[in-house]
Amino acid sequence: MSANQGARTRRRLSTEERREQLLAVGARLFSESPYDEVWIERVAEIAGVSRGLLYHYFPTKRDFFLAVVERESERMLRMTAAVPGVPARDQLTAGLDTFLEYVDTHAHSFRAFHRADAAGDQAVRRVYQRALGAQERQILAALAEDPELGPIAGELPDLKLAVRGWLAFTTAVCLDWLRGSDLTREQVRDLCARALLGVLAP
Repeated sequence: MSANQGARTRRRLSTEERREQLLAVGARLFSESPYDEVWIERVAEIAGVSRGLLYHYFPTKRDFFLAVVERESERMLRMTAAVPGVPARDQLTAGLDTFLEYVDTHAHSFRAFHRADAAGDQAVRRVYQRALGAQERQILAALAEDPELGPIAGELPDLKLAVRGWLAFTTAVCLDWLRGSDLTREQVRDLCARALLGVLAP
């Protein structure tokens, strides 16, 4: 084989790299179209693999979409994990900065994740709701452990519902921002931060 032929030879992807490639393609397609309008064959075509190989990784379309949703859920949980010893107010600002950077950079994945709630498949919706529940618990735990906000949070019987509403609000704001809102990233961050801190105002 000549040097030029060798240069043209594609590097064989590892199992994890191939899986990540397929999930990235899926995130894009699911973000652009409803679940029922995404064809698994189109995913294989874009990724440049056979349908057989795709089905080797994901036996059904449901399995594939669930993997896309779970992938984004794990990413978001890692990004929003609390940092021990750091005031909740500071964590909120820094966390939103990191989160909005992710939303901007991985817009397809973010939209695909939130399309799961509209899916008719109950198994898909359960994965989505479980992911939101985990985010909710992370926020409540961070507030409870904060020296300043913890006592206030402990006196609010409706805090859990308020945090759940804040997650929905933040999602709606981010999706609108991705559609071309005039707000800057900093303005979106401050809007979302004020909304959560407003719940804790005396």
